[in-house]
Amino acid sequence: MSSSPASSPALDVLLSRASTDHLSAPAPDKEQIARILSAGLRAPDHGKMRPWRYIVIKGKHRAEFAEQVVKAMSAADPEVPQKKIDKRRQRFGEMPMTIALVMDIDSRGKIPVSEQELSIGAGAMNVLNALHAEGFGGFWVSSDFAEQPCFREALGLRDSQRLAGFLFVGTPDKPVHGSKRPDIAEYMAFWKGEPVSFEADK
Repeated sequence: MSSSPASSPALDVLLSRASTDHLSAPAPDKEQIARILSAGLRAPDHGKMRPWRYIVIKGKHRAEFAEQVVKAMSAADPEVPQKKIDKRRQRFGEMPMTIALVMDIDSRGKIPVSEQELSIGAGAMNVLNALHAEGFGGFWVSSDFAEQPCFREALGLRDSQRLAGFLFVGTPDKPVHGSKRPDIAEYMAFWKGEPVSFEADK
């Protein structure tokens, strides 16, 4: 009688990852975060464009960074509700660590911009997986203020650089189980010479 091979420990780690923003100290130390971010550089990278850049905000600099966030929010929308400002100030100021995901895109070369953006997303996912593998947690958030000139200047971004969002990083307050994932059988198909269909599309 044949049986399926046992899952590898590495795959078990990947399958157990889930996002959480319920994070406390400690965050990765200097050596740990360098190793974790190195996983981001292992993402597929057509043409060796190396479009990933990571800005790490931690320690005493979190409060100052939170004020830059608030300043950019107000520049983007002068009527932004105070409740939203207070929430963002707290989140960015109190998260153990924030990583700004910078995209350094070359729009004039042979490699399509879309492929460079996919590489950046793959790099961010590698970082989230590496955080989980090292016992930390992460949460990827977008923004509605990142293109404000004052914010770009505060981060030192060049004209070719944009933000793909932020990763909140720390140690989960409690075990992370995440939401129930759908059955993979609904999202995969074996091509056998004819057009495929997916259960998820029915």
